[in-house]
Amino acid sequence: MEVKWLEDFLALAGTLNFSKAAEERHVTQSAFSRRIRQLEAWVGTSLIDRATYPSRLTDAGHRFVPIAEQTLQGLYQARRNLQHEEGTDARTVTLTALHTLSFTFFPNWLNDLNARLGPIVSHLRPDSGSMEENLDSLINGDSDFLLTYQNLHVPMLLDPQFEHHRLGAETIVAVTAPDAEGNPRHRIEPGFAHVSYQKTSFFGQLVSGAMAERLPPDNRVHVGSMSVGLKGMVMSGWGLAWIPESLVAAELADGSLVRAAGPDWDIEVEIRLYRSRENRRPIVKRIWDVLVGD
Repeated sequence: MEVKWLEDFLALAGTLNFSKAAEERHVTQSAFSRRIRQLEAWVGTSLIDRATYPSRLTDAGHRFVPIAEQTLQGLYQARRNLQHEEGTDARTVTLTALHTLSFTFFPNWLNDLNARLGPIVSHLRPDSGSMEENLDSLINGDSDFLLTYQNLHVPMLLDPQFEHHRLGAETIVAVTAPDAEGNPRHRIEPGFAHVSYQKTSFFGQLVSGAMAERLPPDNRVHVGSMSVGLKGMVMSGWGLAWIPESLVAAELADGSLVRAAGPDWDIEVEIRLYRSRENRRPIVKRIWDVLVGD
């Protein structure tokens, strides 16, 4: 018995046409027919009625279809499980990370994990720009972890099976380009030029929730979903925006950006890692045990 015989048979059962099935399986029709006969010889009975056109399955062929499907599914699943337990897949983790964290926080954090656990292969899913979609990636099992900022103004609507660990903290600061004298070109005052986040993003919900009662009417000049994009707009003089301090530390130090307001306009957030308790992958458990043990 060879796995390819079962795959050939199912292709033929789906098309009932030898030439189409052979094309689908990327072999010549003569080679394909020979493999079907080898399968029939192994089973000990005819699976295909060749006396009719188009071909059709015999009674034994109909009964063998679910057997072939279940056998292949079992083999494929066993292979996936073993790949998760051994080799590269065993040390591969998939994360959904907010865009800013993916290049300000994540690289050094992963270095620390590698030093403590050995080589980890990381797969970062792109930040969708929507907090709801980022959460869905964790809920649906598309990601092992969700790396995100958190603040009480952005509720995390997750079932009890999901837990989090605090990895650090960040300050979100209002920044602007300087004028010729080095003073803020834009300030928080009625009609200020606001480079803002789309409402569904984490920072859009954060700024709206934390500042809604304090912000004067603004002139919204640009809307984006990623902090690095808003930072570029601010540096070009378009207005002011709230940006993670780690993302603008160098610019604040060299004066290419300045604070647009005092510390009372800062927003404090946590850096959190979320996971599902139902995720039983060994590498996920090892990472979590190390974090919780800190």
